[in-house]
Amino acid sequence: MTDNLAISVQGLTKSFGDRHAVDNLTFDLQRSNVTGFVGPNGAGKSTTIRMLLGLIQPSAGTATVLGHPISDPGTYLSRVGALVEAPAFYPQLSGYRNLLALTRLARLPASRINEVLDIAGLTDRGKDRFKDYSLGMKQRLGIAAALLQNPELLILDEPTNGLDPAGIVEIRMLLRELSQQGTSVLVSSHNLSEIQAVCHEIVLIKNGGLLWSGPIDTLLASHGATLVVAPEHATDIGALAALVANAGYTANTRDDHLEIRAPQSWAAELNRQAMNAGITLRELAMRDANLEQTFLDLTDTGVTP
Repeated sequence: MTDNLAISVQGLTKSFGDRHAVDNLTFDLQRSNVTGFVGPNGAGKSTTIRMLLGLIQPSAGTATVLGHPISDPGTYLSRVGALVEAPAFYPQLSGYRNLLALTRLARLPASRINEVLDIAGLTDRGKDRFKDYSLGMKQRLGIAAALLQNPELLILDEPTNGLDPAGIVEIRMLLRELSQQGTSVLVSSHNLSEIQAVCHEIVLIKNGGLLWSGPIDTLLASHGATLVVAPEHATDIGALAALVANAGYTANTRDDHLEIRAPQSWAAELNRQAMNAGITLRELAMRDANLEQTFLDLTDTGVTP
């Protein structure tokens, strides 16, 4: 039943000429969860979000938002709050008056403005002009605007962009609180450590297609810990990788070290083999599974998304 889901996507495709920006994408988002939406640049995240919000039409496939088809966005958009890319406001107006304009357009009570300014941590700056806001404050005002109608579903694209560490933690706490109150949240971000800290589930895409959809804990558990090994001299990386391959393990080269999928018990043997081969190790340690490394493994990239 799609009524039990915040979002249900089935075979969603969007083509621009011969290029599939989104390619047969299928996933479900449970209600009252915070779900991360991640992938490399150009993976199709923004295009998918725009289809969910009714801003562009799919080339094929279907999707529902809060139980309603995206072919009829008027049936659900009043229950959805969204911050997509950089928020657009009148630069000469204060934060408060910008939100006032939005409440009048949406026929919402003006009393809601002070509530969302407080939620976004802008109570003391509500009378300041938008043009005088820092990048982080502009992001906060965008989140405040997305919360004006007290949405059942909140869709955020890079909500922590421009925020300092304290601001990022505040947004994390806000998303958790909204989830506990029953709001479903879909958040797209390049900050994978923050996605891991705040999200229950994750949707990972590449080249418009799905790589993973489900609980983050399950994804990380399937990848396990990594043995990190670095030789004293970078020129020994190749020889060290050969030792690993001869032992039947897989190693990825990352800058000046190797990341090896091998049990911790093999670390001592690797150390002995390296010593016998004349390779001095400056690092030999186990690293717990994390979303950033898992992302790099699954997308086979050397850079963050």
